[in-house]
Amino acid sequence: MSNSPIVEHVSECFIKPKLDDNDSKQPHYLSPGDLAMLSAHYIQKGLLFMKPSATDQKFSIADFQEKIRDSLSRTLAHFYLLTGQLSTQVDEDQHTSLIFIDCNKGPGARFIHATLDMTVQDILSPIDVPAIVKSFFDHHKAVNYDGHTRPLLSVQVTELVDGIFIGCSTNHAVADGTAYWNFWNIWLEIHMQQSPISMSKLPIHERWFPEGYGPRVTLPFIHTDEFISRYEAPQLREKIFHFSSESISKLKMKANIEVGETNKEISSFQALSALVWRSLIRARCLAGDQKTTCSLDANLRQRLNPQLPQGYFGNSIWVAKAAAKADEVIDHSLGWTAELLQNAVLELTDKTVRSVFEAWMKSPFVYQIDAFFEPDSTVIGGSPRFDVYGNDFGVDKPVAVHSGYANKFPGKVTAYPGSEGGQSIDLEICLPPDAMSALEVDNEFISLATMG
Repeated sequence: MSNSPIVEHVSECFIKPKLDDNDSKQPHYLSPGDLAMLSAHYIQKGLLFMKPSATDQKFSIADFQEKIRDSLSRTLAHFYLLTGQLSTQVDEDQHTSLIFIDCNKGPGARFIHATLDMTVQDILSPIDVPAIVKSFFDHHKAVNYDGHTRPLLSVQVTELVDGIFIGCSTNHAVADGTAYWNFWNIWLEIHMQQSPISMSKLPIHERWFPEGYGPRVTLPFIHTDEFISRYEAPQLREKIFHFSSESISKLKMKANIEVGETNKEISSFQALSALVWRSLIRARCLAGDQKTTCSLDANLRQRLNPQLPQGYFGNSIWVAKAAAKADEVIDHSLGWTAELLQNAVLELTDKTVRSVFEAWMKSPFVYQIDAFFEPDSTVIGGSPRFDVYGNDFGVDKPVAVHSGYANKFPGKVTAYPGSEGGQSIDLEICLPPDAMSALEVDNEFISLATMG
């Protein structure tokens, strides 16, 4: 509709704190995990807040914007990699490219002030996530390689009639989900002038490399069409499903009863992931003999020996992948499926992780979204462990978390801690329209989930 509200950009500026640390002036070379992400999209997540009550005469959106900019500037003094841009040195004789972060390059992080003539309920009440949410983020459809010319971080603060949305777009070749939400958490602490800052979450910029490799890791490509593609998602419906603490407890108990006595208890998230995998197989009407997979993003920081610090700022993730025929997953119990996923996670040992990245070093590749995951697969990213709803920025707890266009495809599921707290979990699920309609009436799934 031509008269539908649109997000209007009011102003923008760039933030690049003065850096005295000599380390910030050196090139920062990307690790294998970083380089593999160059053709993926930026991370785009954001938080929706209610404006303080109209009776609160102390609240001013102009003052709020100024404080957000100021605290962001102070935060970027710690996360200075996000103020630079990517650079490449090409060796045509060797047919290789060396890609790194140059903190001296570019104008800094972008800060955008935008407005939208809609209410918080206009965003929350539709059955599906409204398309307008994609406009709450900068870098729409940008891939991480674009960080050569685009800011590595862009923050957009969109003022609604009665709310505020803070959308943060971060280059995924620079940070993974753990590092991304650590950035949010430290930004909040600085914004609220908490002292001392959580030292365990302050960024550690030194990259991890397999033993005997690094820090200069080259890719065997010199032309972008050799390793960069721009995935366009098909028509998708995006929907948020809520699982209460009670539902999560029921799932976990059911899975563990069905598995019986073992040395390892099925976790709540493994049980929920098993439910999702089973439900999406039914919703897609897969043939019984069709191979199907379910992949879980796994944080590798604590799987390496020695472990990486919590504040490791880079990509330290891999996928734990379980595979089975569709009828095996459906005909067996929830517990059987959860145990498949658990075994896939347990296989990600220090030895396995090192062998994976040593193999990458011998034959480097860059993920292509449309080729890396099998058709009709289920891919579960995010984590209910991330501190999302603790980021209140002085305007009370967020009422919702949403994401942009980035890295979405059929069967993509993103997990967040539940908005109600406790052990609750929220899932953002992306499916083609017919499959989503089937999921909405799937008895096993919908008996445990609420929509909206």
